[in-house]
Amino acid sequence: MNSDNQQKNKDHYDRLYNSGQVKNILHWINNVDAFLKSASTTEPSWFAIYKNNFKDKLPGKKILEMGCGDCTNAAVMAALGAEVYANDIADSSGEIIELLNQNFEFKHPIKFIAGDFIENNLEADQFDFVIGKAFLHHLELPLEEKFLRETGRLLKIEGEARFFEPAVNSRFIDAIRWHIPVGNRPSKLNKRKFREWKLNDPHPDRTFSSSHFENAGKKFFQEVEIHPIGTLERFSRILKWGNKQNKFKRWALNAETFLPSSLNKAFTRSQLIIYRKPL
Repeated sequence: MNSDNQQKNKDHYDRLYNSGQVKNILHWINNVDAFLKSASTTEPSWFAIYKNNFKDKLPGKKILEMGCGDCTNAAVMAALGAEVYANDIADSSGEIIELLNQNFEFKHPIKFIAGDFIENNLEADQFDFVIGKAFLHHLELPLEEKFLRETGRLLKIEGEARFFEPAVNSRFIDAIRWHIPVGNRPSKLNKRKFREWKLNDPHPDRTFSSSHFENAGKKFFQEVEIHPIGTLERFSRILKWGNKQNKFKRWALNAETFLPSSLNKAFTRSQLIIYRKPL
């Protein structure tokens, strides 16, 4: 049975995702190399997930994506030759995948797993990779633990899980960010509008610290890696969208890998979490 927060997520993303996304995805996967070259050098989530030549590891691999959302990443991985299983609580994600399978000749058509993933009937030890692109932070902590346990069950012994998530490792920076309006999120100083936004926000109140994800992973995996992403890239928001901003993003995502680890961890905006060797 879905929790209140899961139902809020389902309702939110069923409204957000629709078949209008399919035309864009088809364009991107028909030009997949050019798309990835751009996305993985300018956008933090793509930079993170495709870090360390992930693209070259995909052909022939069996992959599960949790929270496939608008299905862009599932389609890209399938277009690169992977056998992709994709899950999302939003029914509209399944509709997008159906349209993609009808309009693109994947080597392995994408398989959609509908509904609450914890209730899946998949056999254990079968996936080379489990992917979650901005997914875990939608889960309340007890449910996150169930998903990580299930991740360990489904991965092959030599498999790998990759999750891209927001990172909050500094209380000072976290306090500041709530007072700065971003997108549809108003400043916390505007108490009425912020309260209304919070009421409809599908994200639960929970920790996003790197230490949390490290400790949570150690319950089910022998190896855990945390890679800070976005320490310098976060300042790209100052620039207007376009070539100038993308140029800064490319520089920032590369340059921040040379920062001292303690500085990077404290000020990072997001993180790549890698789990290996399921217990």
